Parts: sequence; C-alpha cells; structure tokens
Amino acid sequence: MRYFTCVLVALCIGGSTLCAAYGQQPNTSEKQQASKRGTQNPEAHELYVKGRSYMDNQNLSNLKLAVSYFNQAIAKDPSYALAYSGLARVYSFLPDYGDSPVEDHPKAMAAARKALELDPRLSEPHLVLGGQMMAQDWDIAGGVAEFKKAIELDPDNARVHSRYALNISIVGGMEQEALAEANRAQQLDPQSPEISYVLGFVHNSARQFDEAIAICKKVTNENPTYADAHDCLSNAYWGKHMYPQAIEEFKVESQLSGDQNLSEYASAMEQGFHSAGLKGALSQSIETLKVQRKTQPSSAYGSAYQIAEAYSELGDKDQAFQWLNTAFQEHDEGLTGLKTDYRLDSIRADPWFAELVRKVGLPQ
Repeated sequence: MRYFTCVLVALCIGGSTLCAAYGQQPNTSEKQQASKRGTQNPEAHELYVKGRSYMDNQNLSNLKLAVSYFNQAIAKDPSYALAYSGLARVYSFLPDYGDSPVEDHPKAMAAARKALELDPRLSEPHLVLGGQMMAQDWDIAGGVAEFKKAIELDPDNARVHSRYALNISIVGGMEQEALAEANRAQQLDPQSPEISYVLGFVHNSARQFDEAIAICKKVTNENPTYADAHDCLSNAYWGKHMYPQAIEEFKVESQLSGDQNLSEYASAMEQGFHSAGLKGALSQSIETLKVQRKTQPSSAYGSAYQIAEAYSELGDKDQAFQWLNTAFQEHDEGLTGLKTDYRLDSIRADPWFAELVRKVGLPQ
C-alpha cells in the first residue's frame, strides 16, 4: 500500500513519497561533479558537504539542517551552483516528510533554476525540475524534457535514469520506456537497493506484480532494514488481492521507517482487517486518514487522494468522486497516478473519471 503517492519524490511525487528516501547516497558521478564544480571558498565548501551529509540521512530534522547549511554555503559564496542544486533537492524532499508542498515547491524550483543559471552543466537541477514539474505543476511534457536533459548531461548516472523511470511509470502510457530506464539504472548500479526498489515499483505500476515481488523480496533479503522494499511488496500483494501479506509488509515498512503517522495508519488497517476483512481495513484507514488530515492540514498526511482510493475500493463511487474532486481542488500530486492506480479501477469507466484525467493533463 502506498501511504503517500510519492513521486520522489516528488513525484515522489519529488515525489513520492516513495519516495524521498530513494537515491539517498550520491553515486560516483555526482561525487565527481562535486569535486570539479566547487567553490574557491573553503568555508562554503565545508558547509556544502555538511548539507549533503544531512540531506543523505533523511528525516525531517536532518533535512531542515541541510537547508540551513546550504543557505550558509550560499551566503559565503553566492555563485556556488552546487549549493543551490543541493538546496533544490532538499526542498523537493521535504514534503515527503510532512512539510508543506505549497511552501517547498516554489523554493525547489527557484533554487534549481538559480543553480542552472550559475552552471548549466549540472544535471541534478534538471532532475529536480523534472520531478517538480510532473508532480506539482502537472506539466508532464515539460517534466519529461527536464529528465531527458539530465540524462543527456550525465548519461552514466544511475539515479538519473531511475528517477526518470519512476516518474513516467506513475503517469502511465510509457511502460516500456520506464522499464528500459529502470533496467538501465540497475545495470549502472546493480548493488543499490534504492535502484532495485524503483525497478520493482515500475513493475508494480505496470501491474506486473509477480515480477515486483521477486525483485523486492531479493532487496529485503539483502537489506533487511530498507523500508521502501516492503512498500514495494505491500503494493504488489495488494494488487494480487493478498491482503494479509500486504498489511504485514506495510506494518514492517512503518516500523522500519519510524514514521508515527505511517504506523497509526498501518495499525488501523490491521485492526480493521481482523475485525471485518477488507471492508474493515478500508473503513478504518479512511477514519485514520481523516483524523490526520484534520490535525496536520498543511502536510502530506491524510491526502484527499488517498481517501478517494479507499472509497473506490469500498465501492462507494459517490464518495470516491467527491474526494477526487477535493484532491483536484487541492492540486494533490497523487492525481498524476490516475491512469495507473489499480485502486481506482472500480470507477475508471465513468465519464467523469476520463474528464478528470484530461483536466490533470495526463497523456491520452
């Protein structure tokens, strides 16, 4: 079960979710860029390195510290393109940890564009722009163009290929390209659990659930504490209607992530399922999401899109469309997954659904 529609990031999101934990460690290509395109100010460089360190060990407090260090580096050297690039990336991650996408999105876009103004050779800002344009602006064509520019600038960067694969797999209509990009990323970095997870995610988006299970089981066996692989398994099991297994994987994910909101949601699903099967799990999940929505209105928790998903699976068409309409009014990034989200299959044939797909701007 995807608790957040992460378009890493964002998608994920940026964002998924999904999301922002993906690609935490900079690969060799990124390290080489950092060494070649730095600053003559040693204090600025030290602050930048600290910012990357906090960003790569992600939770909300570390990401806030990363913002502070990148801004301090920029204050020491206003022409430091890499510091702006890091700032753009961290702002794209923050909503996946409960921060406000309304506030963080324009900051991510501005920092990415400033980085490119200072150094057009950097690929990372294009990666940020691509994810933000697709998830937040619903500009699919513009986002794809930015991802392709990032690949052109850094073709051997596994994370660039993987992020592109994840984003286009959510949108749909480009399944073969998404699988090709995800496989290319794994060829470039076969040991990365994050990149293997994205390959599993892409198979889930294409409804190839058995393939996703095989990939993500291998990831969990080799990386027992990696939470996102359990998210991949939960999604695949849910898609196969293996609900007890899906809920168990979701529980493990919530425990490993240490996210209290995620834990509350997983517990509600488990309790509801034990008392009344699938209907109970979905009903309990809706109530939990509505509470989180009231108590944390500025964050990603309890999104209208998630509530619509649950109502769709309950067969409550009217409530599903009501919440999808709310999601549209709130510009919920989850709507970028309308065409691939199997949880919405019960309402997919309705003409209103096709009109919503058109209004979001998804490829026809």
